[in-house]
Amino acid sequence: MSNTNFTPRVFSGIQPSGDLHLGNYLGAIQGFVRMQAQDIQTVYCMVDMHAITVWQDPADLRHSTRELAAGFIASGISPEKSILINQSQVPEHAQLAWVFNCVARMGWMGRMTQWKDKAGKNAEKASLGLFAYPALMAADILVYHATHVPVGEDQKQHLELTRDIAAKFNHDYGVDFFPITEPVIEGAATRVMSLRDGSKKMSKSDPSDASRINMTDDADTIAKKIRKAKTDPDALPSEAAGLEDRPEARNLVNIYAALNEQSVDAVLAEVGGQQFGTFKPKLAELAVAKMAPISTEMARLMADTAEIDRILAKGAEQAREITAPILKRTYEIIGMVG
Repeated sequence: MSNTNFTPRVFSGIQPSGDLHLGNYLGAIQGFVRMQAQDIQTVYCMVDMHAITVWQDPADLRHSTRELAAGFIASGISPEKSILINQSQVPEHAQLAWVFNCVARMGWMGRMTQWKDKAGKNAEKASLGLFAYPALMAADILVYHATHVPVGEDQKQHLELTRDIAAKFNHDYGVDFFPITEPVIEGAATRVMSLRDGSKKMSKSDPSDASRINMTDDADTIAKKIRKAKTDPDALPSEAAGLEDRPEARNLVNIYAALNEQSVDAVLAEVGGQQFGTFKPKLAELAVAKMAPISTEMARLMADTAEIDRILAKGAEQAREITAPILKRTYEIIGMVG
């Protein structure tokens, strides 16, 4: 572990791939808002450079980046309390990523589960960026000397790689320069499942729009999707153990718990014994109360994208006050002249 006292700082990012949904909100954004209220600097990022590891339509990418920023702001991430940035507007991300490309080993990258899943049998046709993007992810984090990163289970391996890169850099150059970043894993619904199939993760790629609650859905649409969500015929249990082997029931209870910021046990203590005909209206009312105002504010922001662009430009200026000195010192450590 590092002996240097680094300034406590949180970094996290989401790809602007379009169609933000409830899983993004409960799995990540709601936690970002909570961290913002703590006595720690927070940096939140639209990671558009990660998005282009697979081909993106340029117009769609611009729209999705602004929509993601709108989703952050509408959910309660304040540009006055957090640094809100678009990754490509802060060039130190890419510059440090090249350094880390030279620190990371091919074997490390080849073991990444997401690389194997995404490339599959067509690895030779995948982009070099898709293979190397964990080094860019490490740069995203370490260019801020971020000490903590909120991550889902599917990103834990990449954060471990970030720690490995930091440790190798520090060892290779005999310095204690990059922090060994700690993961932050929290939340009752860090993995939100499909409303049509409780065994599958809620996803924008699902062909059924009824499988997810989009962050742009209005109140009527949200309520309708909750009412039509797949369930089973049994009453809700009074304890969490009773949700085993009931994926749809577990998913809806998890969503209720996360939206209401309760534990699953606390929810079941209130609703245990109820049929879904009674529980679903409660969940719909809660989901509408939480999500409909976000949808309305997102629509307002997307009607004036100049406001979003101003916020992101200001965030980039704030970010570079942190990243430029860190990159400069990195270059000095490795012997670059300038």
